[in-house]
Amino acid sequence: MTRSDNTPSVTKRHRKALLAGVVGLALAGVVAGQFVPPLNAPAAAQITTSQPAGSFSFADIVEKVSPAVVSVKVKKDAGNDQMAMGGDLGGQFGGNVPPQIEQFLKRFGFGDGQGPGGPGMGPRGGNGPKGESRGGRPVVGQGSGFIISADGYVVTNNHVVDGADEVDVTTTDGKEYVAKVIGTDPRTDVALLKIENVTNLPWVKLADGAPRVGDWVIAVGNPFGLGGTVTAGIVSARGRDIGSGPYDDFIQIDAPINRGNSGGPTFSLNGEVIGMNTAIVSPSGGNVGIAFAIPSETVKTVVAQLRDKGSVARGYIGVQIQPVTEDLASGLGIKEAEGALVAQVQPNTPGAKAGLKAGDVIVKVNEEAIKEARDLTRKVGLMKPGTEIKLSLIRDAKPMTLSLTLDQLPTEQQMASRPGAPQSEDDATGGNKDLPRLGLQLAPSKSVQGAGGEGVVVTGVDPNGAAAQRGFKTGDVILKVGDKLVSTPKDVRDGLAAAKAENRKAVLIQVKSEQGVRFVAIALDAKAKG
Repeated sequence: MTRSDNTPSVTKRHRKALLAGVVGLALAGVVAGQFVPPLNAPAAAQITTSQPAGSFSFADIVEKVSPAVVSVKVKKDAGNDQMAMGGDLGGQFGGNVPPQIEQFLKRFGFGDGQGPGGPGMGPRGGNGPKGESRGGRPVVGQGSGFIISADGYVVTNNHVVDGADEVDVTTTDGKEYVAKVIGTDPRTDVALLKIENVTNLPWVKLADGAPRVGDWVIAVGNPFGLGGTVTAGIVSARGRDIGSGPYDDFIQIDAPINRGNSGGPTFSLNGEVIGMNTAIVSPSGGNVGIAFAIPSETVKTVVAQLRDKGSVARGYIGVQIQPVTEDLASGLGIKEAEGALVAQVQPNTPGAKAGLKAGDVIVKVNEEAIKEARDLTRKVGLMKPGTEIKLSLIRDAKPMTLSLTLDQLPTEQQMASRPGAPQSEDDATGGNKDLPRLGLQLAPSKSVQGAGGEGVVVTGVDPNGAAAQRGFKTGDVILKVGDKLVSTPKDVRDGLAAAKAENRKAVLIQVKSEQGVRFVAIALDAKAKG
């Protein structure tokens, strides 16, 4: 892996090898045979059937949808530390990569996460500053977006416009408009803009259904500030969790997506938006075939609330959940390691009023299967408060059904102040800022059915914390801190404090997980990233 500030030069040998690779790829395309559209492509994709074999083109679709794709340019005072406006994740902002993205990058072996222009993830940040400046002078960045209504509503990424003082939108025919930020949702990285005093802008529709893995897709955006550009590829996977938040449900595509495409649309062959481009994984800053788009279903749900209220209110059950591991499934007497295990039920919440109990395994919401814990978080989080739902669950190895009405998801401060709220790492350290911030929510294993009788079970992991950086996951059980067995979150705190008092540089924590028992060293000066 080569950082952006240490890029090796391209030798003649490299050029020849690259040229040979390009030629070889071109020849392979010829040998492979004709390029034809999918057999069951929508009618809009079949407009080329009268053309000669091998001359299939996306041109008609592109001509139809491109006028609704815009360039989003934002201005922000350079003195504001919160400026995110479409800059790179890495080098352009001093390596200030969001910790959750950094963790995702490490899983791919890219080391320190950076945006395009350096190894790592992008274009989560758009096209980067156009000449970073000091002394309060404005910094300019660019991303992409698309118009969803004739009266000027525009969708883009939250990280493209976050903290912007001014937002300008430019259409493919060169017309420029000032846009107002109607609302943003950082949890899903969606933002809604509005161009005022327009009535007849070209617009595109958000698709009602999800694409299939293998479907052709077309990405349109503003990579590297070049203006409207089109690339094509296929859907590589669905339901990707890249660690950016509790509502991750990304579509992975291999269409070449580059810096500046953030907020731009990805289209199906019938010209509907199936996703909004938001991030790539790249060791070099360019496309390597791993790009992520927010599904249209998520965008549509969030935009509807932003349009009506300017913010998003999410449904809330009031339970702490964790994944069902093979060991937990065996302990609970259930056949499949699926569903969301209720670790704790908060008092006076919809879950408590409906009769949910710790140890229940939620397997369906309104007849939709819950395969893993994050499915429950995502499904409920996209529902509005006041929605009535039916939960199918397993209790004491027997199926049962409960009904409840969702409350509104409280803020983090409100949750922390609720009676009976689960102990977080900050509680476990007693507010002692000399101790490492692990970023864990903990509960005695004895209080969580199926977790066994020893140790302290991890019921939540902050992706920004030191423990997440060391591979801790929800469902892990902490057995020892230092040389002391632990059975409560307080024991964890005491173990950390004892190691600190002995002037140790790190504390050894014994953890039991699905992979077995291991020791993890946590630096006693560990701090949260970001």
